[in-house]
This record gives sequence, C-alpha cells and structure tokens, in this order.
Amino acid sequence: MKNAFENNVLTVYPEGNIDTTNAEEFGSQVDELLSQHPGCSLILDMDELNYISSAGLRQILRLKKKGMDLKIINCSPEIYDIFEMTGFAEMMDISKAFRKMSVEGCEVIGEGSNGIVYRLNPDTIIKVYKNNDALDDIKRERELAKTALVLGINTAIPFDVVMVGDKYGSVFELLSAKSLTRLILDEPENRDKYIKIFADMLKDIHNTEVKEGVLPSAKEAAIGWVEWLKEHIPADTYEKLHRLVEEVPESNMMIHGDYHTNNVHYDNTEAILIDMDTLSVGNPVFEFSSIFLAFKGFGELNPKATEEFLKIDYETAGYIFDKLVDYYFEGKDENYKKAAIEKAKTVGYCRILRRTIKREPEKTEAIEHFRKQLIDHVNKVDTLTF
Repeated sequence: MKNAFENNVLTVYPEGNIDTTNAEEFGSQVDELLSQHPGCSLILDMDELNYISSAGLRQILRLKKKGMDLKIINCSPEIYDIFEMTGFAEMMDISKAFRKMSVEGCEVIGEGSNGIVYRLNPDTIIKVYKNNDALDDIKRERELAKTALVLGINTAIPFDVVMVGDKYGSVFELLSAKSLTRLILDEPENRDKYIKIFADMLKDIHNTEVKEGVLPSAKEAAIGWVEWLKEHIPADTYEKLHRLVEEVPESNMMIHGDYHTNNVHYDNTEAILIDMDTLSVGNPVFEFSSIFLAFKGFGELNPKATEEFLKIDYETAGYIFDKLVDYYFEGKDENYKKAAIEKAKTVGYCRILRRTIKREPEKTEAIEHFRKQLIDHVNKVDTLTF
C-alpha cells in the first residue's frame, strides 16, 4: 500500500477493494504506519479504490475513534455514495474526486493575484487558482457570485470544480461571450461602445446596496495597507494618510475590487461580470484606485507590465481609463473628475508601494518612484471621498 509523509501528515493510498478478505490487513498496515509517525494527521486518498465493504468501513471508524485528524479525499462517486449512505460523510471530512482537465494551448483571458482565467472553448472558461489548497477560496467565490446575482448583477456562476495538474479550477459557462478586452482589440472602431458598456456595469455595481455584514469592507483592507507602510513612509505622510482613509464614510454599496476589461464579458446582449473573489463594499475611491493601477499605475515605469496583465498596449489602456472616467462621471465638470482621480491615485500608490516592497524588494527604483508619488498625492488631497 503506497504512502507518503510530509509536514506531519501521513497520506495512505488504498488500492482495489477493501472487503472482508483484506480489511483487517488494511487496518494493521495503517496502524503500523501511524506508529512510525506518532501524533500525525491521516489522509486516506481513495483515488485508486474501487470498492469498500462494511468491514472496511469499520476499520475506518476504528481509526477515527483514535481521535486523530482524519480526512478522506478523492472518492469516486460510487465510493462517496457509500460513505454518504452510511452516515460517514456526516462524521468526518470526506470529499469527492475532481475531474481532471488541461489548459494546455488555451487562451489566457485574465490573471489576478489569486488565479489565471483560461478560455477552454467558445462557451466555457476556467479559473485556475494559484493556491494549491484553494477549495475554501472556490467555495467563497461561488457564494460571492451568488450574492451578486441575487442582487441583480449579471455574473457567471461556477458550475464545476476540477483539477488542473495539482491545482484546483472553477469552470464557468459564458455562452460565447467575449471579454471587453478582446472585443476592443477585434473591433477598434467600436471601442467607445464597449467602454460605455464597461462604465455602465461599474455604475450598476456601485448602485447595488448589500446587507450589512455580507461582504468585507474595502475600507478596512485599505487601512491595513496604510498600517503596513508605517515604517516605509515619513511619519507625517503616514498620519495624514491614515486619517484620510479613516474619514472615508462606511458604505454598504458594492464594489468589485478587481475591475478591468478582462473581467467583464459581453455576448452582444448583456455584460457578464467574472472573478468575484475580491467583491466587497465601500466608497468608489477604493474601486477606482484598483482600476487606476490596472490601466495606468502598474505600467508607469514599465508599460509592458500593463500589456502582460491586460493584454492591451499601454496607450490603449490609458485611453480606456480616461474614457471610463468620462462615462462614469457623466455630468460632472472636469475639475470634479480630476479631483476624484487624484484621490483614487492616492490610495492606488499606497497599494502598489506596499505590493512592490513585499513582492519585489530588489526593485529599489520602482519603490522610490511609488513612495514619492504617494507622498506627493497625500500632500495634495484633503479628503478621499467622492
């Protein structure tokens, strides 16, 4: 019987059948392995198990009664049904096996901090999570997508969880919809039409009120960014920035948190929002800080970074951002628009400075650039609210 031991976790791989002819032998072998690693957790990986009888179930129940941390994973539908019908699924952590898929040769249509989104075929996309243990993240994103859909935001709901290599993926059906990025690239003569769709969906999101406590607060996240930077910016800049964020009024209005043209798809009738793991509530300044970074901030020193992230050149990205601002703030004068974006950039530079110091500390030129930009913008603004 194959087994592996890592990080104080013993994983055992039963094969074939566990029935009256070999159940006691199976139990004895597991006991022997456990004696070699006292106090460890146990995972039974059932990927190669075809059948388990009541005798095998009794051995598993005996192991569970030892009081150890026991998980059963990769059960076939047939094996899982046995555990479910006998009540084992209620007594211990048991999960089904996931369908295996490949994204080799698939178009990358978006990438964020948590995952990469691929197009599998004209109707289907898959988000592959970077975290190898992403089941909780997938469950959370599914619930967030449901929340948005119930509140009237047209979003894709994942309908399957699969394995892509050693990583988890969520599969979505988009019914031949294309990302706004792809549509803008394919139909440059219609780009203003698609940017207007982009702006209208953003306004719909920001006009959606969420019941208190359902979604996390974007303001709380921003306060965390500021406090992380305390040792990296001048004391007077820190104090003012912290106060400015604290003074932003609490809001139960929805924001997406990672809003860009790869995350909005269109099927010639309606826009569809994807990648919902950053959904939160708060003032639009926090949303626009993220949008600024996606379309302009990340590419300030290296325009290629924007092209790698959005799959569009830096000049086009800047045009989309400026046009989005015009459509979103339609009816407001130019001074209002300019002031709103300066406020968003203040939060954006806070976020990108923290990100660069944490992830790329060797990029001293970029760190100094973003630090200077943050200090300059903090000095220019007296409020972040719009």
